[in-house]
Amino acid sequence: MKIALIGATGFVGKAVLDELLQRKHKVTALLRDLTKLTLRPGLSTVLADAYDAESIAAAVRDHDAVVSAFNPGWNEPDLYDKFLRGSVAIEHGVEASGVKRLLVVGGAGSLFVAPGMQLVDTPEFADHCPANIIPGARAARDALSALRDNEVLDWTFLSPPAFLAPGVRTGVYRVGGEELLMAGDKPAGISVADLAVAIADEIERPRHVRARFTVATRD
Repeated sequence: MKIALIGATGFVGKAVLDELLQRKHKVTALLRDLTKLTLRPGLSTVLADAYDAESIAAAVRDHDAVVSAFNPGWNEPDLYDKFLRGSVAIEHGVEASGVKRLLVVGGAGSLFVAPGMQLVDTPEFADHCPANIIPGARAARDALSALRDNEVLDWTFLSPPAFLAPGVRTGVYRVGGEELLMAGDKPAGISVADLAVAIADEIERPRHVRARFTVATRD
């Protein structure tokens, strides 16, 4: 497949790039600075602005799918506004391009921990999550809400589990829906390499079109 990747130099994006290239897909990385990535077989780069829908549309046109691992940066000033502005521009840009398939990597904060209660709204989240991350978690939640209204794109929103860290690629994971996955009495986690496996699997064999899902390490 020919896949456009937004956020290819970030923590999640780097793992997704490696996984897609390993599977022999052709990947176009959208970058603000072309020097941030070294070209290798299967990879091409294009200048694009994640906050500009027209720029996104021009960059992703004629691709089979778009994967967005967009994040302005956890220490970015005005993180909530920038995260939401970029997310909306990406959604509208992909729609304008004519590409139908969009997979967005969001956050765990919008997963439900009880009926009507999302993780980001719990006292535990406020107590244990670094303060600089909370605006991004809320923006990702609102970006998902906006995406749910899109009836043009074949979108998918993937929420990582509560804990996402470096680690080995096992190639296996368990799948959940709208609720936070647990490991016993604690929130579950996954390696970023296995999260990338789940992303590539969903692009190759869509099972969550116009839906959100989550993944975690197998018990």
